[in-house]
Amino acid sequence: MSSAELTPAEAARRAAHAGLPLPADRHAVVAATADHIHSVVAVLRELDFGDTPPALAYRAEQETHDAAV
Repeated sequence: MSSAELTPAEAARRAAHAGLPLPADRHAVVAATADHIHSVVAVLRELDFGDTPPALAYRAEQETHDAAV
């Protein structure tokens, strides 16, 4: 999706293309929701995680133990 806001007509077209036809009264709500999600994801893409290890490296028992000390 581009940085331009999704129009209700475009939301309906994309939903229909995905096999999810929307009732006309839902087009604007779906477009607004998609725009909000896009803005949140755009902020997340700007974060620098640097040397953050992947989630598989996280050990919950170590976190719990360290918090208790």
